[in-house]
Amino acid sequence: MTVRLLTDSSGVDDKSFNAAAWKGILEFYGAQTGNDFGWLATENQSMYVPTLRQATDEGYDLIIVNGFTWDEALTQVSNDNPRQKYLIVDVDWVEAGNVMQAAYAEHEGSYLVGAAAALKFLEDRSANPNSVPQIPRFGFIGGMPGAVITKFEVGYVQGILSIIPDAQISDYYVGSWSEPALAKIQAMNWYDSGVYAIFSAAGNSGNGTIAQAREYRAAGRNVWAIGVDSDQYEEGLYNTADSAVLTSMLKRVENSVIFALNAVKNNTFNPSVITFDLKADGVGYSNANAALNTDIINRLESIKQQISNGQITVAATLAEAVRLPGFPQNLRAVDD
Repeated sequence: MTVRLLTDSSGVDDKSFNAAAWKGILEFYGAQTGNDFGWLATENQSMYVPTLRQATDEGYDLIIVNGFTWDEALTQVSNDNPRQKYLIVDVDWVEAGNVMQAAYAEHEGSYLVGAAAALKFLEDRSANPNSVPQIPRFGFIGGMPGAVITKFEVGYVQGILSIIPDAQISDYYVGSWSEPALAKIQAMNWYDSGVYAIFSAAGNSGNGTIAQAREYRAAGRNVWAIGVDSDQYEEGLYNTADSAVLTSMLKRVENSVIFALNAVKNNTFNPSVITFDLKADGVGYSNANAALNTDIINRLESIKQQISNGQITVAATLAEAVRLPGFPQNLRAVDD
């Protein structure tokens, strides 16, 4: 079996979304080496179609493209090459008879990390009121606006508001997946104005948020970053053993990649939409940071179970979310 992973300009070292897909490939192949598997970063979207055509001409058993920015290029190339098998991660709208589409319930996992941030705020306020701002404020930084990133944002906001109904929310979109400097500047401005925690769903841009939180926590400031896709705990390390990443919303992209590779291997490849939700272990949260104590984790596990069994329903779109009592009406998220 041969496979090629095609990413955006961030490559597989983004410590986030692309890294998780590459992790799945490495887990599938184990100790095997050689040219059977590999990856290629594409510098800009104008190169997506020619890169896809080149990979298709090279004849891999499976070609994986990572992220919704590939949708138009993949639709075009896949329809021109009906015998080639493709997997697109984070998309459920490609119309082609040879594409498996991995979709995720990001709103469910994001609800958990929003609740985690709010619970930590309340814990800190109870233990030391002077360590947190008087007004509970939280931020969200997105890469490029779109329906997928909206699921992260609205889930996160719902999780916060489920714990602190009067919390204030700010959001910002970088407009790029690979501009960490812009996210860092925004994070610094927000932290300086009293924002307690920032969740970034922005690819490599989000590493700027973590960098700023790391600097401030090393200087004694009580602020937090929340990671995305992969567990970004280690990216937030400072003072050797402490991390500025309170938790991470885990999108288990590696599970969907392994699922698709096994389908090709076993000749069960089904060109359809496969949804990986909380119940199917497709999303989750990281508890690597000891700052999430047992009481908070137990509360999160209870919430997780309630979402899985349907007791809590998490809105996945802005259109649904803005109808909820107390939900902010001025967010920059979009559904289309």
